[in-house]
Amino acid sequence: MKLFSGIQPSGTLHLGNYLGAVKNWIKLQEEHESIISIVNYHALSSDFSASLLPKQTIEMATDLIACGIDPQKSIFFVQSDVPEHTELTWILSCFVSLGELKRMTQFKEKSQENKKNVKAGLLYYPVLMAADILLYQTQIVPVGEDQLQHIELARMIARNFNKKIGKTFIEPRGVLTKAPRLMSLKNPQEKMSKSKGENTYIALNDSLETIEKKLGSAITDPARKKISDPGTSQKCNIYHLHQFFSTLKEREEIEQGCRRAKIGCLSCKKALAQNIFAELKPIQEKRKKIAENPEKIKKILQKGAKKAQQIAQKNMKEIKEKVGLLF
Repeated sequence: MKLFSGIQPSGTLHLGNYLGAVKNWIKLQEEHESIISIVNYHALSSDFSASLLPKQTIEMATDLIACGIDPQKSIFFVQSDVPEHTELTWILSCFVSLGELKRMTQFKEKSQENKKNVKAGLLYYPVLMAADILLYQTQIVPVGEDQLQHIELARMIARNFNKKIGKTFIEPRGVLTKAPRLMSLKNPQEKMSKSKGENTYIALNDSLETIEKKLGSAITDPARKKISDPGTSQKCNIYHLHQFFSTLKEREEIEQGCRRAKIGCLSCKKALAQNIFAELKPIQEKRKKIAENPEKIKKILQKGAKKAQQIAQKNMKEIKEKVGLLF
């Protein structure tokens, strides 16, 4: 099956990115024909720095390769290097209504942050996302649960196009990971995000000392129940993270210890920090070596863009013929 997924070059990867997307991509590239893109056009829809964006793009590529994205197994490229993405966006925008775009939850939430200056790019973000996906006749799209609505919109656009023009696009299916959403260390009611401050997330380049410090001040039980209450550990954000970094035996010992007050929060957090760092350390070491040769990273991305464009150009020719743009 063909898979597409993308990530914005928005700075350092954090555990939410890693568990919610990247780690899943690494597994899926072994099973599917994978296309992974650094979607820098999407980055323009929110506050960005034109001077920093090129550097952030290379850093994101370095991070992804260090995590395990293999350019020999996945087509790996930068979105803006394949102009067919934006070309198809315009065509698809003619198969979706303004009302449907305004109903997107992400648009409604982000437009509230700056009511007097809502960018059109924010409104058209999901159309570009649909173009990213449909351009390659994608069958599955691994996403976080907050993006499922956009996948449904892409499916609807594909149906609208197919109904009016003729069978052309495959309707893609969104696939959630086992960790669809990690929550903020400071507010377990909010999604982990760099925009909320560096103490709200754990970055993939954090040292053991930094991880211990961040977890040390992290909120444990948002429900504020007594530690001995049944099920409390299931509600604890720290325990939730243990699910992804600790062994079954460790998790059982921690859960029983918390229920019976045999271990304290500091011990629980310290064990988690060590387990997180044990997984991140090899990634950090690999990244350090890769970062020594940024020109090699650029060549990998250029090669990936050529492969992606071969597919994109072929599909765009068919699409343009069907809508009457070729004569």
